[in-house]
Parts: sequence; C-alpha cells; structure tokens
Amino acid sequence: MTLSKAMTATKIAKLEAHDLLVELVETPSVSGNEGACAELLTSFFEEHGREAWIDDVGNVRAPGNEILLTSHIDTVPGKIPVEVDDGVLWGRGSVDAKGPLAAMAAAAVETGASFVGVVGEETDSRGARRLVEDYSEPKFVVNGEPSGWDAVTLGYRGFLSGTYSVSVESIHTSRPEPNAIQHAVSWLSAVESAFEPNADSTGTAGSMDESGSVFESVTAKPVSFDGGLAADGLATEAEIEVQFRIPPGTTADEICEIAETELDSGEVSWNDSIPSTMASPRTELARAFRVAIRGEDGDPSLLRKTGTSDANIYAEAWDCPVVTYGPGDSSLDHTPEEHLELAEFDQSVAVLSTVCESLEGKL
Repeated sequence: MTLSKAMTATKIAKLEAHDLLVELVETPSVSGNEGACAELLTSFFEEHGREAWIDDVGNVRAPGNEILLTSHIDTVPGKIPVEVDDGVLWGRGSVDAKGPLAAMAAAAVETGASFVGVVGEETDSRGARRLVEDYSEPKFVVNGEPSGWDAVTLGYRGFLSGTYSVSVESIHTSRPEPNAIQHAVSWLSAVESAFEPNADSTGTAGSMDESGSVFESVTAKPVSFDGGLAADGLATEAEIEVQFRIPPGTTADEICEIAETELDSGEVSWNDSIPSTMASPRTELARAFRVAIRGEDGDPSLLRKTGTSDANIYAEAWDCPVVTYGPGDSSLDHTPEEHLELAEFDQSVAVLSTVCESLEGKL
C-alpha cells in the first residue's frame, strides 16, 4: 500500500521527537521482548494519521511511499540508568539502535516514507528475514544503525556462526594425551592462526580509503565455551560457539572448508550465513545523503563497518540502493557508556527528511 505525501506528511516538533526517543529508551526491548516498544511505535504513527500494525513476527509496519526507512527495535541485554543530562541521553539502546529508530519514525511521518521497525537484529535477524519474504521491493532502503549524523555506511562484513563439539574417552589427568578441552582449545587456536586476523581489529568503522583494514579480513571470535567431564564420567566433552566475520571476496563455504581442515577430532555444525555487502557511493541514494549532510553544514564521510547488520540481508534480497545511516557513535554499541547527544539526533532527523524529500521525484 502506498500513501501520498499530501495525506501523511506532518511536521514533527523537536521536543515531540525527543519524547519518542526517550520513551523508547526507557522501555526495555531486549531481543525476544520487543512488544512494548513495538506498541509505542505503532501508537506514534497512528496518532499522526498513519496506518500502522505489528506483523506476525513482531515488526512494526507503517506503509508509505517507495522509500523504506527501517531500523531494529531490539537491544542487547544490560541496564543503563536512563537520564537526560546537559542535552545527552543515556540508556541502553540510545545508540544501538533506538536513536536511528526514532529518527526514522519522525522522518517517515514528516515525509510520507515507509517505515518498518524490525525485531531480532541482535540475534537471528528474524524481523529482516521476514520482511524480505513479503515486502514489495522498494526503490530505496535506508537501514538504521549509528554512523554519526554526518556519515553514511556503505559496507558491512558478512556473518557465519558454528558450534565445534568434541568428546573423547576420559583418562587420568596425569596422562599426556589431550582431553576434550585441550582438543577444543587447539582447534580454536589453529583456526585463528589460519585466518591471521588483523591485530588492530578493535574498531567498528573505517574510512573508505583504508587499505589492509580489518574490513578486508576474516576474523574468528569465540562467544561461548563449555567443557568438562561427561555426566556418566566416561568421557570429557567440550563445545565452543564461534562467530566469523566475512569480508567481500570471501564466501562462507570457504571459511567452513578452512575451519574444518584444522580438525583433528570433533566436528563443527554450521548455521545459516549472511553475505558481506558493499554499496556503491555513486547511487542516487548515497548522493542524496552527501548533499543533505552538507546542507546541515557537515562534511560527509563514507564508512565500512567490520560488523554485520540487516542491511546485508536487504542488499542480498533486493536489487535497489541500500545504505545505513543514523545518529550516534558506534564505538558505544553494547557498552555501559551508551549515550546519544540530542543535538546530533536532531541533525539526523533533518538529514533523513531532506533525503526523503529529494528522492520523491525519483519514485
């Protein structure tokens, strides 16, 4: 369903947008429990004359024109006291990604753009996966994640996860033969060495002209480890959950093959992968962002991020320009110091609204 701008456009006052943002941050929405925030967003659109509903997986859908603004509702766990201090909002999700989410909701109401708040981005991306199944391909997609108000993210590495498991007959601990824990540690060390991750892989974003950056590398990261004596006392067991980030030019199958080559015992079970994405800076969408940022007296930057987002899923499914944008410093993602300057939030709403208005003639 497409709604005309004349029917839907409503100017949103800064304080009203701030209220939405604060209320979203005050409302917990750890992955799997996004319902209360979804209701807030639905009410926000309905109060401004827009049709909105929550779909079967929990996404908030507010149809409009063929520009899709979409960000995720869920956050990682972690309680940070919510407060506004000297123009800065503190709280879990203020950066990742309720700042971008609220900015997109405000811009969608102001311009008639379509809006979808998706669930599960921090876990299995079930909201984005459901969206590409039944959503008519838009002309332009803006994915909401923190880039800073004056920057646009064009690239993300892909994602692959798997679980290594091993079980070996138990022996006395004085014996030199490796137990399951040692086998698991040895496999992980061999895999890390095989990919030789960049030693400087602490950042989350880099400029487009970086060479030899972590963006172009495969990295392996263990996220859980369990091991010890089996319940029957006859074996030792170990299990490692590991995540890989996939750069452009590398496939998940290649990573699986290399990781399995390092096996001397045990096995790896793999989950579905997400491919990397790298958008052109020359699309109408990317250009519209550069112009809009300059219009707010900014100096636009183009970023590549070492993580993965729902933008990867949209770029794989749809043959249209996809970029990622939103207020906030991505180095604060998932940290106890997560906070967002309200002035930056205001600038991002202005940029998003200008982008949508400038692209209206391209629809």
